[in-house]
Amino acid sequence: MIKYSISIAILLLAGTLINKSFAQKVYSCDNKYDANIKVFVVDNKYDADLLVYKVDNQYDVNDDGLWYFVDDKYDAKKIIYFVEDKYDADLLVYFVDNKYDAKWQKVSKKYLIY
Repeated sequence: MIKYSISIAILLLAGTLINKSFAQKVYSCDNKYDANIKVFVVDNKYDADLLVYKVDNQYDVNDDGLWYFVDDKYDAKKIIYFVEDKYDADLLVYFVDNKYDAKWQKVSKKYLIY
């Protein structure tokens, strides 16, 4: 019984880690109708819903603003389109220079990523 419980705990933990590792693999498309989320890049981090840091490795992504841009939309968790007008956007982002600064500033928008 203990071995069974440990096995289930390991599987649940592995599933959580896998979901985290694929949470924010994004693809930037050219057509807003193909996108899951319309994104606008703001000039000031205080205006952003999410502070984003672009990572170089897909295994560094998480649900707190570390994004990895994939080359193929079928590899992405979310397909985004960068809009030119703030009022057309679902999500306002600001790109930070340090990955430790990446975070949600408006948690109410977190559902857009999931």
